[in-house]
Formats: sequence, C-alpha cells, structure tokens
Amino acid sequence: MFSGASSFVEKTDAVLWFIVGLSAIVFVGIVVTMIYFVVHYSRKKNPHPTNIDGHLGLELTWTLIPLVLFMGMFYMGWSGYRDIRSVPDDAMVVRVTARMWQWSFEYPNGVQTDTLHAVIYTPMRLNLTSMDVNHSLYIPAFRIKKDVIPGRKNVMWFKAIERGAYDIACAEFCGLQHAYMYTKVIVDDTMSFNRWYAAVSEKQGKKYESLLTPKPVPADSESYQ
Repeated sequence: MFSGASSFVEKTDAVLWFIVGLSAIVFVGIVVTMIYFVVHYSRKKNPHPTNIDGHLGLELTWTLIPLVLFMGMFYMGWSGYRDIRSVPDDAMVVRVTARMWQWSFEYPNGVQTDTLHAVIYTPMRLNLTSMDVNHSLYIPAFRIKKDVIPGRKNVMWFKAIERGAYDIACAEFCGLQHAYMYTKVIVDDTMSFNRWYAAVSEKQGKKYESLLTPKPVPADSESYQ
C-alpha cells in the first residue's frame, strides 16, 4: 500500500497522513474536552448553571484555526491535483480502450496488448476511451485513477520510479464481470522495453521504431518480461 512506485505517491500519501493525523488530534481533543466539561461542570459541582453571553477570543479561535487547517488541506490536495493534470510534452502516448470487460492498450505503431508496458523514469500519457459503458482506470500503486466515459476523451499520465508489475483495476461498476476487469502495468528499463516492443511489433506485423533512448536504472532492479 505504501510503496513509492510512481512520482505521485509522495504527495498523495502526505495528504492522506496529514488528514488522518489531523482527524485523530481533533477527535482526541473533542473527547478530552467533553470529558473535562462533563466532570468539571457536573450538577454536583455547579448546582446553579450560569449563561455565557459571548467570548470574542474563543469565537475567533474556533473560526480561524479550522480555517487555516482546512485551507492547508486544500492547498496540499490542489498541489497534487495540479501535478496529475500537467502532462509532460515528452510523454510516451498510449491509447487505452475500455470495454466490457477488458482493457486494450495501443502503442504509436498500432501494436495492441491487454497488458500495459511502461518504462521506468519515463512519463506515460494514456488517452482513455470507452466502447460501451462507464469504466475507471485505477492503478493503486501509482495513486492515480481516471474515469473512462463513452463519447468523451480523458487523459491521465504517470511516471513510474520502481520496476515491477502492478495491478490495474476498473474502479467503476461496469456490469456482471466488473470484478474480473483486472490487468497489469509492467514497468521495466528502456532496453527491456525496446526488446519487448520489437518482438511484439514483429509478431503483429507492425513497423518497429524505437520509442525511447536507453536510460540508466538501479543495478539491483529486477527485469519483467
């Protein structure tokens, strides 16, 4: 759950932990305050209650502190959303087609696969279309999700920073076999991707042209074919 498989993970997880931590602090504060008031202002200690007409400092405190905290959450969320919406100009483009109940990935030379192959440290742009009903492409390890709607072209992108095989799911109920609409995104180094791309292009009778220039990757990384 907490793997750093894409460039979006750090900011997304930071927002999550900030909100969870803040909620925990507020919850504890409310419970402690409630217990204090129940004990301190019980009928035994205060048989004759008195009304409080107003307290400007208290009213400003419970207004300004939540405002600052919520604006902080908004800024963190907006910052992450801005990154997700800003697709790099040099991203590799893959066309993604959703249908009941499978995903199809088409590369620039027309090669089509049912598994998404990506390259580490390389931005990938996914142009999303649906052939039938509403779907939603979700890669949990990358912290990205985008609806795929018939008659509408949506775009999402990511940059993987760890090699591996990661689940792709449909996060929108799309029919009887919705739960089986799973596939993988396989992240590998540039040379391994080019070897795979050349082989699948030859197999499908498509013209092969290298999409990428080889880039260095960690020596201890595993290879996925």
